[in-house]
Amino acid sequence: MVTIPISQAREHLSDLGNRVSLRGERIVVERRGKNLFALVPVEDVEFMERLEDKIDLEAIRAAKDEPTIPWEKVKKNLGL
Repeated sequence: MVTIPISQAREHLSDLGNRVSLRGERIVVERRGKNLFALVPVEDVEFMERLEDKIDLEAIRAAKDEPTIPWEKVKKNLGL
């Protein structure tokens, strides 16, 4: 993965976009040595979103077996 300063990213955004979209490069943009954001191919983002969806679905499936507390009891416990 390549890291470049934000000033260089501003000057070469079109070229960086081509490198990411056509060559699949991943580029981290930094300012004063601190990573700010990354330019990644759309396929990477789509993969991450599918992975997040899978993790969320697993959490939902695990939570459905947990006991629930009626809303009226929650309000009473909170003094509402």
